[in-house]
Amino acid sequence: MSHETFAERLATAMAEQGFKQADLVHAAAARGEKLGKSQVSQYVSGKVVPRANVVRLLADLLDVDASWLATGEGTRVAARPETATQPISATTQRSATMREFKKSTKLDNVLYDVRGPVADEAARMEDEGVRILKLNIGNPAPFGFRTPDEVVHDMRQQLPDCEGYSDSRGLFSARKAIMQYAQLKHLPNVSMDGIYTGNGVSELIQLCMNVLLNTGDEILIPSPDYPLWTACATLAGGTAVHYLCDEQAEWTPDLADMEAKVTSNTKAIVIINPNNPTGAVYPREVLEQIVEIARRHQLMIFSDEIYDRLCMDGHEHVSIASLAPDLPCVTFSGLSKSHMVAGYRIGWMILSGNKRCMSDFIYGINMLSNMRLCSNVPAQSIVQTALGGYQSVERYVEPGGRIYDQRNFVYEALNDIDGITAVKPKAAFYIFPKIDVKKFNITDDEQFALDLLHEKHILITRGGGFNWPEPDHFRIVYLPRMGVLREAMTDLADFFAHYRQS
Repeated sequence: MSHETFAERLATAMAEQGFKQADLVHAAAARGEKLGKSQVSQYVSGKVVPRANVVRLLADLLDVDASWLATGEGTRVAARPETATQPISATTQRSATMREFKKSTKLDNVLYDVRGPVADEAARMEDEGVRILKLNIGNPAPFGFRTPDEVVHDMRQQLPDCEGYSDSRGLFSARKAIMQYAQLKHLPNVSMDGIYTGNGVSELIQLCMNVLLNTGDEILIPSPDYPLWTACATLAGGTAVHYLCDEQAEWTPDLADMEAKVTSNTKAIVIINPNNPTGAVYPREVLEQIVEIARRHQLMIFSDEIYDRLCMDGHEHVSIASLAPDLPCVTFSGLSKSHMVAGYRIGWMILSGNKRCMSDFIYGINMLSNMRLCSNVPAQSIVQTALGGYQSVERYVEPGGRIYDQRNFVYEALNDIDGITAVKPKAAFYIFPKIDVKKFNITDDEQFALDLLHEKHILITRGGGFNWPEPDHFRIVYLPRMGVLREAMTDLADFFAHYRQS
């Protein structure tokens, strides 16, 4: 094996072809492949070695042998098909002239860094046998949070009856339980035909954005946000306009900024309450003012409330739709987080308030719901059990419960690190700490996340992944058990004790 590093071989190949880093990015895009500028920079600097599929792409772009580029073995020159005078088959002729199939330009501005380049690097390291602590995604099961036994039992009992399609909106029993839950949350003007189940809330968000947005339409989305909202709005042809949430006000929306960003093209306001990634729970008076903004400008309200049953410290969750009987509202929730069934993929949305003004929107919702036939029927079968039975999640979020205690520990441990501050989350299982970027010389939060991954084998999500405009935040998931969290916070403190971004 060659003593040269991957970066040195890559530099040699680029020099021979006269390629700069930007040339690799453009050449990959021309083939319908994605190579990010930051990715290429990491490869060239030697800080990251790409996964095998990326090595093959780079070798192909640079006209060198992939094995040589990866390991230094073999010859540098890429193997070429023999050019003997054998007749070329019709199949070969067709292959040689086949057009390239590129990704849609609709994906150019789509971001989902919860599973992005840093997560890809973590996967490459895992392939090499490195143990990675994944604090990047809210997935309860790997950390020992189990689905309630009653829920598992009832799904098992009902499986024989779940082999066919359901109504496109969902099973009657599931929607009835959701309607009763909506009544407990005081949502106005809710009916069975305004309730739709989905393969998680994610599917329903995408469905709504496709129905609502035309090219050029704008929708107000919080910053920081759960990035799926921005991605789905962008894919639908709309423009996501981000209003700021105020860290100094415990991450509640900056109402002046929200209203200042309303234009004649604005169709709707999105709120995420309780919030991901900050863990904020919005007070009633803030929600009332958001309703007034929507009322003044005749906007729809979309409210993502998937964490509404994970509030702590006695904080009350108020559904904004309960305050807006005269406005068109869509409220999203599900069982993934409250009942630790993320893999079951069961969520729902509830249309409430003024339905007369969204009759055509509802027509579109029904059209797309029918096209996907229905959501996961076995998962629908446990909605009634989950919503109506013993709520085990309440034990997790009360004093002495795992989520409550782990939240407190991580909050205190982060604030004990010189240069790090964090607002205490009121709900969910995320915290969004702030970094003193001057102290650590941080100008690139993706680079910071990669450096932390390489040195401490801890995977987090950078603040920019949540459409936060500055490189000064990151999100931590505090689902691991206390022993793991203690080790992780010790490692994080050690990292920041000496870290300076170069």
